[in-house]
Amino acid sequence: MPHNVFLHSALVQSRKIDTKKKSRVQEAVYYYNIESILALIVSFFINICVTTVFAKGFYGSDKADNIGLENAGQYLQEKYGTALFPVLYIWAIGLLASGQSSTITGTYAGQFVMGGFLNLRLKKWLRAVITRSFAIIPTMIVALFFDTEDPTMDVLNESLNVLQSIQIPFALIPLITLVSSEQLMGSFVVGPITKVISWIVTIFLMLINGYLILSFYTNEVRGAVVRSSLCVVLAVYLAFIIYLILRNTTLYSRLRSSVSKSS
Repeated sequence: MPHNVFLHSALVQSRKIDTKKKSRVQEAVYYYNIESILALIVSFFINICVTTVFAKGFYGSDKADNIGLENAGQYLQEKYGTALFPVLYIWAIGLLASGQSSTITGTYAGQFVMGGFLNLRLKKWLRAVITRSFAIIPTMIVALFFDTEDPTMDVLNESLNVLQSIQIPFALIPLITLVSSEQLMGSFVVGPITKVISWIVTIFLMLINGYLILSFYTNEVRGAVVRSSLCVVLAVYLAFIIYLILRNTTLYSRLRSSVSKSS
């Protein structure tokens, strides 16, 4: 999730260290890397387990097209559950934990980002109420006023995933640009190998998410007017991503210089 990139960057600032001492900064970065890597490994392992269970149990079956968030627990219970092994309740606990995790991380990320952009200085309880309301109120509205048995709820979930995919470049590209700047990072600037690997991974993720967006776009979007409008939006979106990538390159500087001279 793209907001976790901002959250990780903000959490490292919570450590009270003497930033003037390079050894203390290196120590903080070392332990922060361990913390982040462990969290990502656990998250990756859980996602792999969930995907594997559903693929093993339902891939290629007649039930596969009918499984969604609302009835996934029932299908798992019928397939794997017993009286002594209530898969349905295990799935429910997992969904609850997942929802709590997403809500908390999203709220904290928004809190740090908006606090930085707007320089907000509010009391902690007021800041908590405002930021958590933005996360909880829309969720409560969906839970209370929408039919959870409606297949469109799964479409809504897919739409949220697509929106997160759209935001990924705006988190990763500036991050790589910043950590690659010797002027900003000083002795902690990333090396050329790390920089190249980071760009390769980022481009790979963007291609995967581009395929996800295209797949969702072709399956769910209807109407010539809506499709034409989305094509324009996607074109602007791609142009802005290219701009972000080229923003601090020599090519961009030369183009900008040539435009200035011609004008």
